[in-house]
Amino acid sequence: MVKICCIGAGYVGGPTMAVIAFKCPSIEVAVVDISVSRITAWNSDQLPIYEPGLDEVVKQCRGKNLFFSTDVEKHIAEADIIFVSVNTPTKTRGLGAGKAADLTYWESAARMIADVSKSNKIVVEKSTVPVKTAEAIEKILTHNSKGINYQILSNPEFLAEGTAIEDLFKPDRVLIGGRETPDGQKAIKALKDVYAHWVPEERIICTNLWSAELSKLAANAFLAQRISSVNAMSALCEATGADVSEVSHAVGKDTRIGHKFLNASVGFGGSCFQKDILNLVYICECNGLPEVANYWKQVIKVNDYQKNRFVNRVVSSMFNTVSGKKIAIFGFAFKKDTGDTRETPAIDVCKGLLGDKALLSIYDPQVTEDQIQRDLSMNKFEWDHPVHLQPMSPTTMKQVSVVWDPYEAAKDSHGLCILTEWDEFKTLDYQRIYDNMPKPAFVFDGRNIVNSQKLREIGFIVYSIGKPLDSWLKDMPAVA
Repeated sequence: MVKICCIGAGYVGGPTMAVIAFKCPSIEVAVVDISVSRITAWNSDQLPIYEPGLDEVVKQCRGKNLFFSTDVEKHIAEADIIFVSVNTPTKTRGLGAGKAADLTYWESAARMIADVSKSNKIVVEKSTVPVKTAEAIEKILTHNSKGINYQILSNPEFLAEGTAIEDLFKPDRVLIGGRETPDGQKAIKALKDVYAHWVPEERIICTNLWSAELSKLAANAFLAQRISSVNAMSALCEATGADVSEVSHAVGKDTRIGHKFLNASVGFGGSCFQKDILNLVYICECNGLPEVANYWKQVIKVNDYQKNRFVNRVVSSMFNTVSGKKIAIFGFAFKKDTGDTRETPAIDVCKGLLGDKALLSIYDPQVTEDQIQRDLSMNKFEWDHPVHLQPMSPTTMKQVSVVWDPYEAAKDSHGLCILTEWDEFKTLDYQRIYDNMPKPAFVFDGRNIVNSQKLREIGFIVYSIGKPLDSWLKDMPAVA
Protein backbone atom coordinates (compact mmCIF):
# COMPACT_ATOMS: atom_id res chain seq x y z
CA MET A 1 0.00 0.00 0.00
CA VAL A 2 1.36 3.41 -1.00
CA LYS A 3 1.59 5.74 1.98
CA ILE A 4 1.35 9.50 1.61
CA CYS A 5 2.13 12.01 4.33
CA CYS A 6 1.38 15.72 4.08
CA ILE A 7 3.17 18.16 6.38
CA GLY A 8 0.82 21.08 7.02
CA ALA A 9 -2.93 20.85 7.63
CA GLY A 10 -3.98 24.22 6.23
CA TYR A 11 -6.06 25.50 3.31
CA VAL A 12 -4.01 23.51 0.78
CA GLY A 13 -2.89 20.38 2.62
CA GLY A 14 -6.22 19.46 4.24
CA PRO A 15 -8.53 19.59 1.18
CA THR A 16 -5.93 18.19 -1.26
CA MET A 17 -5.18 15.16 0.89
CA ALA A 18 -8.87 14.58 1.63
CA VAL A 19 -9.59 14.39 -2.10
CA ILE A 20 -6.60 12.10 -2.77
CA ALA A 21 -7.85 9.75 -0.02
CA PHE A 22 -11.40 9.95 -1.41
CA LYS A 23 -10.32 9.17 -4.98
CA CYS A 24 -7.66 6.58 -4.09
CA PRO A 25 -9.07 4.13 -1.51
CA SER A 26 -5.93 1.97 -1.90
CA ILE A 27 -3.63 4.77 -0.69
CA GLU A 28 -3.21 5.64 2.99
CA VAL A 29 -3.05 9.39 3.55
CA ALA A 30 -1.87 11.07 6.76
CA VAL A 31 -1.99 14.83 7.30
CA VAL A 32 0.34 15.98 10.06
CA ASP A 33 0.78 19.32 11.78
CA ILE A 34 2.45 20.51 14.96
CA SER A 35 -0.65 22.56 15.83
CA VAL A 36 -2.69 20.42 18.23
CA SER A 37 -5.77 22.67 17.94
CA ARG A 38 -5.74 22.44 14.16
CA ILE A 39 -5.48 18.63 14.11
CA THR A 40 -8.18 18.39 16.81
CA ALA A 41 -10.45 20.47 14.57
CA TRP A 42 -9.76 18.24 11.54
CA ASN A 43 -10.76 15.24 13.68
CA SER A 44 -13.97 16.94 14.89
CA ASP A 45 -17.33 17.82 13.34
CA GLN A 46 -16.26 21.45 13.07
CA LEU A 47 -13.45 21.50 10.46
CA PRO A 48 -10.93 24.36 10.77
CA ILE A 49 -11.75 25.72 7.31
CA TYR A 50 -15.00 26.32 5.47
CA GLU A 51 -15.09 24.99 1.93
CA PRO A 52 -18.23 23.78 0.12
CA GLY A 53 -18.19 19.96 -0.16
CA LEU A 54 -15.17 19.46 2.13
CA ASP A 55 -17.19 18.09 5.07
CA GLU A 56 -18.65 15.22 3.07
CA VAL A 57 -15.29 14.18 1.61
CA VAL A 58 -13.50 14.24 4.98
CA LYS A 59 -16.27 12.37 6.81
CA GLN A 60 -16.35 9.65 4.19
CA CYS A 61 -12.61 8.86 4.45
CA ARG A 62 -11.53 9.89 7.94
CA GLY A 63 -10.47 6.88 10.00
CA LYS A 64 -10.42 4.61 6.92
CA ASN A 65 -7.57 5.81 4.72
CA LEU A 66 -7.38 9.46 5.82
CA PHE A 67 -5.80 10.37 9.15
CA PHE A 68 -5.02 13.67 10.88
CA SER A 69 -2.23 13.48 13.42
CA THR A 70 0.32 15.47 15.44
CA ASP A 71 2.73 12.51 15.35
CA VAL A 72 4.78 14.12 12.60
CA GLU A 73 7.87 11.93 12.85
CA LYS A 74 6.05 8.59 12.71
CA HIS A 75 4.11 9.43 9.55
CA ILE A 76 7.11 10.97 7.78
CA ALA A 77 9.17 7.85 8.53
CA GLU A 78 6.47 5.55 7.14
CA ALA A 79 5.57 7.54 4.01
CA ASP A 80 6.64 6.83 0.43
CA ILE A 81 5.58 10.27 -0.80
CA ILE A 82 5.75 13.37 1.41
CA PHE A 83 3.87 16.50 0.44
CA VAL A 84 5.17 19.67 2.08
CA SER A 85 2.39 22.19 2.42
CA VAL A 86 3.74 24.56 5.05
CA ASN A 87 3.44 28.31 5.06
CA THR A 88 5.77 30.51 3.00
CA PRO A 89 4.92 33.99 4.30
CA THR A 90 6.46 37.21 3.03
CA LYS A 91 9.53 38.17 5.08
CA THR A 92 8.89 41.04 7.47
CA ARG A 93 12.56 41.77 8.24
CA GLY A 94 16.07 41.16 6.98
CA LEU A 95 17.17 40.53 3.40
CA GLY A 96 14.24 40.89 1.00
CA ALA A 97 11.81 42.11 3.69
CA GLY A 98 8.39 42.94 2.26
CA LYS A 99 8.99 40.91 -0.91
CA ALA A 100 10.92 37.68 -0.47
CA ALA A 101 9.30 34.48 0.79
CA ASP A 102 10.28 33.31 4.26
CA LEU A 103 11.39 29.69 3.95
CA THR A 104 11.93 29.06 7.68
CA TYR A 105 9.09 26.51 7.91
CA TRP A 106 10.11 24.82 4.69
CA GLU A 107 13.67 24.38 5.89
CA SER A 108 12.63 22.93 9.24
CA ALA A 109 10.31 20.49 7.42
CA ALA A 110 13.20 19.40 5.18
CA ARG A 111 15.49 18.89 8.18
CA MET A 112 12.81 16.87 9.95
CA ILE A 113 12.45 14.64 6.86
CA ALA A 114 16.23 14.13 6.76
CA ASP A 115 16.30 13.32 10.50
CA VAL A 116 13.61 10.65 10.62
CA SER A 117 13.70 8.98 7.19
CA LYS A 118 14.90 5.40 6.96
CA SER A 119 13.83 4.66 3.38
CA ASN A 120 13.83 6.40 -0.01
CA LYS A 121 11.37 9.29 -0.27
CA ILE A 122 9.70 11.40 -2.89
CA VAL A 123 9.35 14.92 -1.46
CA VAL A 124 6.72 17.09 -3.14
CA GLU A 125 6.57 20.89 -2.90
CA LYS A 126 2.92 21.78 -2.54
CA SER A 127 3.20 25.25 -1.02
CA THR A 128 3.85 28.14 -3.38
CA VAL A 129 7.60 28.62 -3.22
CA PRO A 130 10.15 30.81 -4.94
CA VAL A 131 11.88 29.37 -8.00
CA LYS A 132 14.94 27.29 -7.05
CA THR A 133 13.53 26.30 -3.64
CA ALA A 134 13.68 22.68 -4.74
CA GLU A 135 17.42 23.07 -5.18
CA ALA A 136 17.84 24.35 -1.62
CA ILE A 137 15.68 21.55 -0.23
CA GLU A 138 17.64 19.02 -2.26
CA LYS A 139 20.89 20.30 -0.74
CA ILE A 140 19.59 19.96 2.81
CA LEU A 141 18.36 16.41 2.15
CA THR A 142 21.43 15.17 0.25
CA HIS A 143 23.86 16.63 2.80
CA ASN A 144 22.00 14.70 5.50
CA SER A 145 21.06 11.72 3.41
CA LYS A 146 22.67 8.78 5.29
CA GLY A 147 22.51 6.83 2.04
CA ILE A 148 18.82 7.52 1.42
CA ASN A 149 17.70 8.62 -2.04
CA TYR A 150 15.44 11.69 -2.12
CA GLN A 151 13.64 12.90 -5.22
CA ILE A 152 12.20 16.40 -5.13
CA LEU A 153 9.10 17.22 -7.17
CA SER A 154 7.21 20.47 -7.58
CA ASN A 155 3.42 20.03 -7.71
CA PRO A 156 1.92 23.50 -7.25
CA GLU A 157 -1.74 23.87 -6.31
CA PHE A 158 -4.11 25.90 -8.46
CA LEU A 159 -7.09 25.93 -6.12
CA ALA A 160 -9.55 28.78 -5.83
CA GLU A 161 -11.08 29.17 -2.40
CA GLY A 162 -14.80 28.60 -2.40
CA THR A 163 -14.45 26.04 -5.20
CA ALA A 164 -11.42 24.08 -3.94
CA ILE A 165 -13.14 20.67 -3.84
CA GLU A 166 -14.59 21.14 -7.30
CA ASP A 167 -11.15 22.29 -8.54
CA LEU A 168 -9.56 19.16 -7.06
CA PHE A 169 -12.20 16.85 -8.53
CA LYS A 170 -11.96 18.41 -12.00
CA PRO A 171 -8.67 20.28 -12.32
CA ASP A 172 -7.84 22.30 -15.46
CA ARG A 173 -4.40 20.79 -15.15
CA VAL A 174 -2.13 19.01 -12.68
CA LEU A 175 1.46 20.18 -12.95
CA ILE A 176 4.36 17.96 -11.88
CA GLY A 177 7.93 19.19 -12.19
CA GLY A 178 10.96 17.02 -11.54
CA ARG A 179 14.58 16.33 -12.42
CA GLU A 180 15.35 15.14 -15.93
CA THR A 181 17.24 12.11 -14.61
CA PRO A 182 16.04 8.47 -14.64
CA ASP A 183 15.28 8.68 -10.89
CA GLY A 184 13.57 12.05 -11.33
CA GLN A 185 11.38 10.68 -14.12
CA LYS A 186 10.51 7.64 -12.00
CA ALA A 187 9.41 9.94 -9.18
CA ILE A 188 7.27 12.00 -11.60
CA LYS A 189 5.60 8.79 -12.77
CA ALA A 190 4.87 7.71 -9.17
CA LEU A 191 3.04 10.97 -8.45
CA LYS A 192 1.35 10.93 -11.84
CA ASP A 193 -0.03 7.47 -11.03
CA VAL A 194 -1.70 8.90 -7.91
CA TYR A 195 -3.50 11.65 -9.83
CA ALA A 196 -4.31 9.31 -12.72
CA HIS A 197 -6.89 7.63 -10.43
CA TRP A 198 -9.28 10.42 -11.43
CA VAL A 199 -7.54 13.01 -13.64
CA PRO A 200 -7.42 12.34 -17.42
CA GLU A 201 -3.83 11.81 -18.56
CA GLU A 202 -3.87 14.75 -21.00
CA ARG A 203 -4.49 17.08 -18.06
CA ILE A 204 -1.37 15.96 -16.19
CA ILE A 205 1.53 18.12 -17.38
CA CYS A 206 5.10 17.07 -16.64
CA THR A 207 7.88 19.68 -16.77
CA ASN A 208 11.27 20.39 -15.30
CA LEU A 209 11.44 21.65 -11.71
CA TRP A 210 11.96 25.32 -12.48
CA SER A 211 9.11 25.51 -15.00
CA ALA A 212 6.68 24.02 -12.47
CA GLU A 213 7.79 26.40 -9.71
CA LEU A 214 7.58 29.46 -11.94
CA SER A 215 4.26 28.46 -13.55
CA LYS A 216 2.47 28.86 -10.23
CA LEU A 217 3.78 32.38 -9.64
CA ALA A 218 3.09 33.29 -13.27
CA ALA A 219 -0.49 31.98 -13.18
CA ASN A 220 -1.34 34.07 -10.10
CA ALA A 221 0.42 37.13 -11.50
CA PHE A 222 -1.57 36.88 -14.75
CA LEU A 223 -4.88 36.53 -12.86
CA ALA A 224 -4.13 39.47 -10.57
CA GLN A 225 -3.02 41.49 -13.58
CA ARG A 226 -6.41 40.99 -15.23
CA ILE A 227 -8.18 42.27 -12.12
CA SER A 228 -5.90 45.32 -11.93
CA SER A 229 -6.43 45.93 -15.66
CA VAL A 230 -10.22 46.05 -15.37
CA ASN A 231 -9.97 48.07 -12.13
CA ALA A 232 -7.75 50.63 -13.86
CA MET A 233 -10.41 50.82 -16.59
CA SER A 234 -13.11 51.33 -13.94
CA ALA A 235 -11.49 54.61 -12.86
CA LEU A 236 -11.45 55.79 -16.48
CA CYS A 237 -15.09 54.70 -16.92
CA GLU A 238 -16.17 56.83 -13.97
CA ALA A 239 -14.26 59.81 -15.35
CA THR A 240 -15.83 59.50 -18.83
CA GLY A 241 -19.33 58.21 -18.12
CA ALA A 242 -18.68 54.75 -19.57
CA ASP A 243 -19.98 51.63 -17.79
CA VAL A 244 -17.24 49.16 -16.86
CA SER A 245 -19.64 46.18 -17.02
CA GLU A 246 -20.46 47.01 -20.64
CA VAL A 247 -16.79 47.55 -21.46
CA SER A 248 -15.66 44.27 -19.87
CA HIS A 249 -18.55 42.39 -21.52
CA ALA A 250 -17.49 43.74 -24.93
CA VAL A 251 -13.81 43.00 -24.27
CA GLY A 252 -14.54 39.52 -22.89
CA LYS A 253 -16.42 38.56 -26.07
CA ASP A 254 -13.04 38.43 -27.79
CA THR A 255 -12.22 34.72 -27.54
CA ARG A 256 -8.51 35.54 -27.20
CA ILE A 257 -9.30 37.42 -23.99
CA GLY A 258 -12.34 35.60 -22.57
CA HIS A 259 -14.74 36.82 -19.89
CA LYS A 260 -13.25 35.43 -16.67
CA PHE A 261 -11.66 37.71 -14.08
CA LEU A 262 -13.00 40.85 -15.73
CA ASN A 263 -15.30 42.05 -12.93
CA ALA A 264 -14.32 45.45 -11.58
CA SER A 265 -14.24 45.56 -7.80
CA VAL A 266 -12.78 47.27 -4.77
CA GLY A 267 -9.61 45.17 -5.31
CA PHE A 268 -8.24 41.64 -5.14
CA GLY A 269 -7.38 39.82 -1.93
CA GLY A 270 -6.57 36.31 -0.76
CA SER A 271 -3.41 34.72 0.53
CA CYS A 272 -1.65 34.29 -2.81
CA PHE A 273 -1.96 37.08 -5.34
CA GLN A 274 -0.04 39.84 -3.57
CA LYS A 275 2.40 37.44 -1.94
CA ASP A 276 3.22 35.68 -5.20
CA ILE A 277 3.64 38.90 -7.17
CA LEU A 278 5.96 40.35 -4.51
CA ASN A 279 7.89 37.10 -4.70
CA LEU A 280 8.08 37.38 -8.49
CA VAL A 281 9.27 40.99 -8.16
CA TYR A 282 12.01 39.90 -5.76
CA ILE A 283 13.16 37.07 -8.03
CA CYS A 284 13.30 39.50 -10.98
CA GLU A 285 15.34 42.00 -8.95
CA CYS A 286 17.73 39.26 -7.78
CA ASN A 287 18.25 38.19 -11.38
CA GLY A 288 19.05 41.72 -12.57
CA LEU A 289 15.69 42.35 -14.28
CA PRO A 290 14.45 45.66 -12.79
CA GLU A 291 12.17 46.47 -15.75
CA VAL A 292 10.35 43.16 -15.37
CA ALA A 293 10.13 43.69 -11.59
CA ASN A 294 8.60 47.17 -12.05
CA TYR A 295 6.09 45.83 -14.54
CA TRP A 296 4.67 43.36 -12.00
CA LYS A 297 4.90 45.85 -9.13
CA GLN A 298 2.41 48.01 -10.98
CA VAL A 299 -0.28 45.30 -10.61
CA ILE A 300 -0.13 45.72 -6.82
CA LYS A 301 0.06 49.51 -7.05
CA VAL A 302 -3.19 49.63 -9.05
CA ASN A 303 -4.82 47.32 -6.49
CA ASP A 304 -3.80 49.66 -3.65
CA TYR A 305 -4.95 52.66 -5.71
CA GLN A 306 -8.38 51.08 -6.19
CA LYS A 307 -8.87 50.57 -2.44
CA ASN A 308 -7.79 54.15 -1.70
CA ARG A 309 -10.07 55.47 -4.42
CA PHE A 310 -13.02 53.64 -2.85
CA VAL A 311 -12.32 55.12 0.60
CA ASN A 312 -11.94 58.59 -0.92
CA ARG A 313 -15.31 58.22 -2.68
CA VAL A 314 -16.99 57.33 0.61
CA VAL A 315 -15.45 60.22 2.51
CA SER A 316 -15.86 62.87 -0.20
CA SER A 317 -19.52 61.90 -0.78
CA MET A 318 -20.35 62.52 2.85
CA PHE A 319 -19.36 66.19 2.91
CA ASN A 320 -15.69 65.22 3.17
CA THR A 321 -15.91 63.76 6.66
CA VAL A 322 -17.02 60.47 8.18
CA SER A 323 -15.87 61.40 11.67
CA GLY A 324 -18.31 60.04 14.24
CA LYS A 325 -20.62 58.68 11.52
CA LYS A 326 -21.73 55.06 11.59
CA ILE A 327 -20.90 53.19 8.38
CA ALA A 328 -22.11 49.63 7.74
CA ILE A 329 -19.65 47.20 6.18
CA PHE A 330 -21.32 44.32 4.32
CA GLY A 331 -18.80 41.52 3.90
CA PHE A 332 -15.26 41.13 5.24
CA ALA A 333 -14.00 37.91 3.59
CA PHE A 334 -11.89 38.46 0.45
CA LYS A 335 -14.59 36.79 -1.67
CA LYS A 336 -17.87 34.94 -1.23
CA ASP A 337 -18.17 31.29 -0.13
CA THR A 338 -15.11 31.43 2.11
CA GLY A 339 -14.39 32.67 5.61
CA ASP A 340 -10.85 33.63 4.59
CA THR A 341 -9.84 37.23 5.29
CA ARG A 342 -6.20 37.08 4.25
CA GLU A 343 -5.28 40.29 2.36
CA THR A 344 -8.99 41.07 1.96
CA PRO A 345 -9.55 44.56 0.53
CA ALA A 346 -11.98 45.10 3.42
CA ILE A 347 -9.02 45.51 5.79
CA ASP A 348 -7.56 48.50 3.95
CA VAL A 349 -10.99 50.05 3.33
CA CYS A 350 -11.92 49.72 7.02
CA LYS A 351 -8.55 51.07 8.15
CA GLY A 352 -8.95 54.00 5.76
CA LEU A 353 -12.39 54.83 7.19
CA LEU A 354 -11.20 54.33 10.77
CA GLY A 355 -8.33 56.73 10.01
CA ASP A 356 -11.02 59.33 9.35
CA LYS A 357 -12.67 58.43 12.69
CA ALA A 358 -15.69 56.58 11.27
CA LEU A 359 -17.68 54.17 13.46
CA LEU A 360 -17.91 50.81 11.70
CA SER A 361 -20.57 48.13 12.06
CA ILE A 362 -19.42 44.99 10.23
CA TYR A 363 -21.46 42.00 9.08
CA ASP A 364 -20.09 38.91 7.33
CA PRO A 365 -21.88 35.53 7.40
CA GLN A 366 -18.65 33.53 7.75
CA VAL A 367 -16.08 35.67 9.59
CA THR A 368 -15.87 35.80 13.39
CA GLU A 369 -15.59 38.97 15.44
CA ASP A 370 -12.24 37.80 16.81
CA GLN A 371 -10.85 37.41 13.28
CA ILE A 372 -12.06 40.85 12.20
CA GLN A 373 -10.61 42.55 15.29
CA ARG A 374 -7.35 40.68 14.80
CA ASP A 375 -7.13 41.68 11.13
CA LEU A 376 -7.77 45.33 11.86
CA SER A 377 -5.14 45.47 14.60
CA MET A 378 -2.33 43.77 12.65
CA ASN A 379 0.42 45.24 10.54
CA LYS A 380 0.98 44.17 6.93
CA PHE A 381 2.18 40.56 6.45
CA GLU A 382 1.73 39.65 10.16
CA TRP A 383 -1.37 37.56 9.36
CA ASP A 384 0.80 35.03 7.56
CA HIS A 385 2.98 34.22 10.55
CA PRO A 386 2.13 31.79 13.38
CA VAL A 387 -0.47 32.95 15.87
CA HIS A 388 2.06 33.12 18.73
CA LEU A 389 4.03 35.74 16.76
CA GLN A 390 0.93 37.84 16.13
CA PRO A 391 -0.25 40.60 18.50
CA MET A 392 -1.40 38.84 21.66
CA SER A 393 -5.02 39.82 22.08
CA PRO A 394 -6.34 42.13 19.46
CA THR A 395 -6.86 45.55 20.97
CA THR A 396 -10.61 45.68 20.62
CA MET A 397 -11.27 48.77 18.63
CA LYS A 398 -13.86 51.03 20.20
CA GLN A 399 -14.83 52.28 16.73
CA VAL A 400 -15.67 48.78 15.44
CA SER A 401 -18.65 46.60 16.24
CA VAL A 402 -19.25 43.21 14.62
CA VAL A 403 -22.85 42.05 14.30
CA TRP A 404 -24.59 38.91 13.00
CA ASP A 405 -27.45 40.63 11.20
CA PRO A 406 -27.12 42.93 8.16
CA TYR A 407 -30.17 45.00 9.21
CA GLU A 408 -28.57 45.59 12.59
CA ALA A 409 -25.34 46.68 10.88
CA ALA A 410 -27.20 49.11 8.62
CA LYS A 411 -29.48 50.62 11.29
CA ASP A 412 -28.67 54.31 11.89
CA SER A 413 -25.71 54.17 9.49
CA HIS A 414 -25.07 57.05 7.09
CA GLY A 415 -23.80 54.73 4.39
CA LEU A 416 -23.18 51.08 3.65
CA CYS A 417 -20.19 49.62 1.84
CA ILE A 418 -20.54 46.25 0.10
CA LEU A 419 -17.07 44.70 0.17
CA THR A 420 -17.77 40.97 -0.43
CA GLU A 421 -20.09 39.63 -3.14
CA TRP A 422 -22.16 37.35 -0.87
CA ASP A 423 -25.35 36.35 -2.71
CA GLU A 424 -27.53 37.29 0.25
CA PHE A 425 -26.65 40.98 -0.23
CA LYS A 426 -28.55 40.95 -3.54
CA THR A 427 -31.84 40.00 -1.91
CA LEU A 428 -31.92 42.12 1.27
CA ASP A 429 -34.92 44.35 1.92
CA TYR A 430 -33.26 47.64 1.00
CA GLN A 431 -36.47 49.63 1.60
CA ARG A 432 -36.36 48.50 5.24
CA ILE A 433 -32.66 49.40 5.42
CA TYR A 434 -33.31 52.85 3.89
CA ASP A 435 -36.11 53.59 6.33
CA ASN A 436 -33.72 53.05 9.26
CA MET A 437 -30.90 55.28 7.98
CA PRO A 438 -30.33 59.03 8.36
CA LYS A 439 -30.71 60.91 5.06
CA PRO A 440 -29.06 61.31 2.63
CA ALA A 441 -28.45 57.54 2.71
CA PHE A 442 -25.56 56.14 0.68
CA VAL A 443 -24.71 52.74 -0.80
CA PHE A 444 -21.14 52.18 -1.98
CA ASP A 445 -21.14 48.95 -3.96
CA GLY A 446 -17.57 47.68 -4.13
CA ARG A 447 -18.62 44.51 -5.99
CA ASN A 448 -21.29 45.78 -8.42
CA ILE A 449 -23.84 43.24 -7.20
CA VAL A 450 -26.89 45.31 -6.26
CA ASN A 451 -29.45 46.78 -8.65
CA SER A 452 -28.43 50.43 -8.43
CA GLN A 453 -31.50 51.62 -10.36
CA LYS A 454 -33.87 50.06 -7.81
CA LEU A 455 -31.86 51.50 -4.93
CA ARG A 456 -32.03 54.99 -6.48
CA GLU A 457 -35.80 54.63 -6.80
CA ILE A 458 -35.95 53.87 -3.06
CA GLY A 459 -33.98 57.09 -2.44
CA PHE A 460 -30.36 55.96 -1.97
CA ILE A 461 -27.40 57.81 -3.43
CA VAL A 462 -25.48 54.95 -5.06
CA TYR A 463 -21.84 54.60 -6.03
CA SER A 464 -20.99 51.52 -8.10
CA ILE A 465 -17.40 50.95 -9.19
CA GLY A 466 -16.80 51.92 -12.82
CA LYS A 467 -20.43 52.99 -13.45
CA PRO A 468 -21.75 56.41 -14.51
CA LEU A 469 -21.83 58.60 -11.41
CA ASP A 470 -24.89 60.02 -9.63
CA SER A 471 -25.05 63.78 -10.06
CA TRP A 472 -24.34 64.00 -6.30
CA LEU A 473 -21.01 62.23 -6.76
CA LYS A 474 -19.96 64.13 -9.89
CA ASP A 475 -19.36 67.26 -7.84
CA MET A 476 -17.13 65.40 -5.40
CA PRO A 477 -13.44 64.80 -6.17
CA ALA A 478 -12.64 61.08 -6.49
CA VAL A 479 -9.04 61.10 -5.31
CA ALA A 480 -7.85 63.23 -2.44
